[in-house]
Amino acid sequence: MRILLVGAGGVGTAFARIAARRPFAELVIADYDLGRAQRAAAARDGYEAVQLDARDEQATAELLARHRCDVLMNATDPRFVMPLFRAALRAGTHYLDMAMSLSHPDAEAPYRRTGVKLGDDQFALAGDWERSGKLALVGMGVEPGLSDVFARYAADELFGEIAELGVRDGANLEVAGYDFAPTFSIWTTIEECLNPPVIWERDRGWFTTEPFSEPEVFTFPAGIGPVECVNVEHEEVLLMPRWVQARRVTFKYGLGSEFIGVLRTLHKLGLDSTDPVRVGAVSVSPRDVVAACLPDPATLGDKMSGLTCAGTWVTGTGRDGAPREVYLYHVVDNAWSMAEYGSQAVVWQTAVNPVVALELIESGAWAGSGVLGPEALPARPFLDLLTEYGSPWACEERTPAGA
Repeated sequence: MRILLVGAGGVGTAFARIAARRPFAELVIADYDLGRAQRAAAARDGYEAVQLDARDEQATAELLARHRCDVLMNATDPRFVMPLFRAALRAGTHYLDMAMSLSHPDAEAPYRRTGVKLGDDQFALAGDWERSGKLALVGMGVEPGLSDVFARYAADELFGEIAELGVRDGANLEVAGYDFAPTFSIWTTIEECLNPPVIWERDRGWFTTEPFSEPEVFTFPAGIGPVECVNVEHEEVLLMPRWVQARRVTFKYGLGSEFIGVLRTLHKLGLDSTDPVRVGAVSVSPRDVVAACLPDPATLGDKMSGLTCAGTWVTGTGRDGAPREVYLYHVVDNAWSMAEYGSQAVVWQTAVNPVVALELIESGAWAGSGVLGPEALPARPFLDLLTEYGSPWACEERTPAGA
């Protein structure tokens, strides 16, 4: 399988390092910064590095054709989803991403009803993808991605009826030498945390709330322990109800009070804005300035310690009709991912899942056409192959509320 990997940041580089150990993958690695693409391509002899502006749909389509690629793997931030998505459709290749097209809040009631939702622009082209006979697999990172696979597994193998699918993300990671150093793209973190969070309920459909709403303390496994989690905007809430039956779907992130405070301050000062402002003779986006002032998450691995946990908490009734509650999860230790791959835990955990998905597509174990989320495909082959990669998942049984 020939893969055009667009984006050679932390996640893209981790993707290249993981794929280098799997014989199915031949990579052409593209980035706006050719040097960055070349450094990622050093993961294996035979990888090619090229320069590409991800905003240029025509150039991307031509690159796919010139290198006879079978699939475009999007490892850029969400700003570039749509030109890359359309380029793959134009070129007649498959497409994967780890974050979906951007949302736009409702102008009149942003904290009550949705406007343009995450992924709406991509699903608007679903018919074109179906007619092409190619697969656009969207939201195939860890969250969204593995969390959605867990939802499919719970529906197929563990539950007779699901009350709530609740994605819960937490960690005990620390970064030595920094007062504030996000372990993932601050641009994407600001986008998902300060936009109105979306919730789905069977009787109401999709609706929004205030940022950081409904705080709860969730106890994470592997010694991470209790972490306060809050609602944030995330793709799983837009994907899971399309293919998995449940009464409620939520996403809550274990941010911590300090991180929430920083995000609130950025918002108050207008530093979360993506609209350019004039500074002397130049125009610059405040959010881009914030990102430039913070350390690149990809470079923090040797300063990080601790674990990151991604998972899906599921409640309802089991196959036997009795109340059941489980947490399906995946934990990565930063010390392990750095020693094994030279990539920090958060970016490695994100990157491994699309590599697994592409191997399943190449083998025929996963197949389809149109715009699909991970929960539209069988879970068991994915989870088995993820374990084969040396990074097993787990299922923790919990005591149902009121039991």
